[in-house]
Amino acid sequence: MTATTAMPPVFLHPLADRNGVPSALLLDASGLQIDTMPASVLQELASGSMSCYYRVGQTDAKAAVHQLLDEAGWKALPADKVHHSDIALAAELPTGVAWIEGDWFLAPPPKPVGSQAASRALALKLVQLVSADADTHEIEALLRQDPTLSYHLLRLVNSLGMGTGRRVTSFSQAILILGRSQLRRWLNLMLFSSREADQRSAMLLARVSVRARAMELLSKAAGHDKPHQEQAFMAGMFSLLGVLFGMPLAEVLKPLTISEAVQLALLSREGELGQLLSVVEAAEHDDVAALTLGLQALQIDNAGFNQILADAYLWMQGVSAGKAGAPHA
Repeated sequence: MTATTAMPPVFLHPLADRNGVPSALLLDASGLQIDTMPASVLQELASGSMSCYYRVGQTDAKAAVHQLLDEAGWKALPADKVHHSDIALAAELPTGVAWIEGDWFLAPPPKPVGSQAASRALALKLVQLVSADADTHEIEALLRQDPTLSYHLLRLVNSLGMGTGRRVTSFSQAILILGRSQLRRWLNLMLFSSREADQRSAMLLARVSVRARAMELLSKAAGHDKPHQEQAFMAGMFSLLGVLFGMPLAEVLKPLTISEAVQLALLSREGELGQLLSVVEAAEHDDVAALTLGLQALQIDNAGFNQILADAYLWMQGVSAGKAGAPHA
């Protein structure tokens, strides 16, 4: 694909409900034009499981654009229904607020206690073992220490119908059927899965899911091979581990066996993977200039990027609904 600016990039953000759970998507409609409207992408997003809203800019008076958005399944978001916060959420939200936007979930975490801290530490250790291609028996022994992880792994394999017609009941069989690549993906997602006492979990999972899937698809669109796409996915998943654990990312990564390319991407935004991560971050910040430069370097046009972003957000919805780990291209 060749770079072009004929169609504007779509900027999307997940909205949390009053419980901090991602439940809707928000689109900035101020830059949309009726003749370059990405209608098919917006319709595809509206067919997902989350409600879809658009924000009307203060100087935006494009009634025809709003009509097209309405027809595509999007609804205007009343300003008094959304609360913006970039710091940890207050115990009480304003009356009448239905949705929460902002980067509040990137605030420092509450101190993990008891089973929550143990479960996340165990999941990280499992990621380390799988990344180092450890023996299945080592992985199985560690899985047995956490009933929650064990339950979700067996439920995942059985729900995917990947067995031979009979239910999978042993961890070794589940690991064999799922495969190391998909097991690693699932463990990465489980690191961010909801934990009591950490209200950020669900939104962090949504953010890294979009990052990982978008980076994987950007890698594919840029012509890279499957191993590169897998590393792009991993880089996206690991990019917020520091935020999750409330530690410097370099410290969290120390015990993990990951490639130098992934480390350079995560710690200094260098290399091909770092370029992909920078593109995704530019989209998160609605940075048109940085996103345009990044896409031009990748030779991906805005239409292609919009489709990638839509695919990533739809995949995130499946993850948030508990369907994480399903194989995908």
